[in-house]
Amino acid sequence: SVVLLAIPGPTVMLVVSFAIGQGRKTGWATVPGVALGDFTAMTISLLGAGAVLAASATLFVALKLAGAVYLVWLGIQLWRAGPGMPAVAAAADRRPAMFWHAYAVTALNPKSIVFFIAFVPQFVSEDRALLPQVAVLELTFVTLAAANAALWAVLAGQLRARLRSPRVLRLVNRAGGSLLIVAGALTAATRRTA
Repeated sequence: SVVLLAIPGPTVMLVVSFAIGQGRKTGWATVPGVALGDFTAMTISLLGAGAVLAASATLFVALKLAGAVYLVWLGIQLWRAGPGMPAVAAAADRRPAMFWHAYAVTALNPKSIVFFIAFVPQFVSEDRALLPQVAVLELTFVTLAAANAALWAVLAGQLRARLRSPRVLRLVNRAGGSLLIVAGALTAATRRTA
C-alpha cells in the first residue's frame, strides 16, 4: 500500500495544488476527503461494483470521463483564481468545499476501483471470516492514504508559506491548475487494464 500510495495521481495533484495555491489549512481540509474517498472506493469495489466496472467498458469510460472533466474544471478554476483563495468555493469558508473536491476526485477514480478489486482479494484468506479481514485491509489502506495526503499537504503548505509575492502566488495557482488539467487529460487517456 505504501508503494502504491507513493506514486502521485490525481488525488495527490489535487492536494498539492490546493495546499500550494491556498495554504496549509486548505491542504489539511483535503485529507479527510481523501480518506473518505478511498474508503468509499474500496467498499464499492469489495461489494462487487469494481467487478462490474472492470467488465463494462462503457461504465468505465463514463466514470473515467466524468472524473476527467471534474479535474479539468477544478484546474481551470484554480488557474483563473487570484493569489488568494480559489474561485471554486464560497467566499466565507472554503475548507468544506475542498473536502468534497478531494472526496469526489478520490472516490470517482475508476482506476482505483478496478485496482482495489484486483489487489485487495489477494490478501484475504478463505480460512477466516471475511468482514474482519476486509476491515483491517480498508483501515490500513485508508490510514496510509490519509497520512500520504497529509504529508503532501504539509510539504506543499510549507512551500506556499515561503511564497509572498501576489505575482508568484498567481503563477503557483496557474501551475497547480495546469497540474489538475494534466491529471484530467491523463485520466481521460487511461485505459482499462482488467
